[in-house]
Order: sequence, then C-alpha cells, then structure tokens
Amino acid sequence: MFSLLSAMAAPEAGGGSGGSMTTTFVTFGLIIAIFYFLIIRPQRKRDKETKEMLAAIKKGDKVVSIGGIHGTVMVVKESSVIVKVDDNTRLEFSRNAINSIVKPKSEAAPAPAAKKREKKAVEAKKEEAVVEAKTETEPETKEEQ
Repeated sequence: MFSLLSAMAAPEAGGGSGGSMTTTFVTFGLIIAIFYFLIIRPQRKRDKETKEMLAAIKKGDKVVSIGGIHGTVMVVKESSVIVKVDDNTRLEFSRNAINSIVKPKSEAAPAPAAKKREKKAVEAKKEEAVVEAKTETEPETKEEQ
C-alpha cells in the first residue's frame, strides 16, 4: 500500500509506469472485494430475508410495524395488510411497513433458565442410569467371587 502511495506521489520518468499501473489495479480490485464482502453481500442477504418474510405473512400472524405498532393481521391483500390493533381498531399498512413477525412463545426458543433445568434433568437421568447399572452388576460380581 505504501509503495502505491509513493509511486503515485513521485511518478518515474520514462517507461517505468507499467509496474505502478498493475499495483493500482490490484489495489482497486482489493477495495472492490472488501466492499462486496463487508457491505453489498450482507445487505443483499438481509433484503432476501425481508422479502421472504413479507411474502409469508398470513392471517393471524402477530406483526410489528416499522413505527412500532403491534397487532394481528386480519386481511392480507396484494400490496397491503389490515392489522387489528385493538378491539375496534384496524389499520391498513403497506407490506413494506411491516418490520417483523412476532412468533408465539410456544414456537420461540426456550429461555436460558429452562435450558438449564432441561440440562440438569438429563444429567440426573444419566446418573440414575449409572447407579442402576452399578447395582445390577454388583450382585453378579459377589456371586462370581
């Protein structure tokens, strides 16, 4: 990188500019590659996920709008959705104004405390199995001796 800057600052006389030209192209290629992997590619991935989410909206889904309004989808139209916000309040949103679909707690991942309890239960079952295996093998060893 430093050689590129020094070559640009003090151009050589004569035909020595071929090396600096390749360095320049390589540098620009690296910059383009970095922009692609750090900016363009992740943005395309997010756009794809958003399009899939918006296409999958159906009646009964709980959604959150870009403005933070929570509600339940009552009617799905081609370019908009009607969201029930309160008992007598329905709002029509453009599909693009839906920020996310809220999953019910039953479908959501278990809380960390529940995971710990589950892990402890599995460990307890393993310990019980080991104890049972030991008690089954102990009488046989006494009889053999």
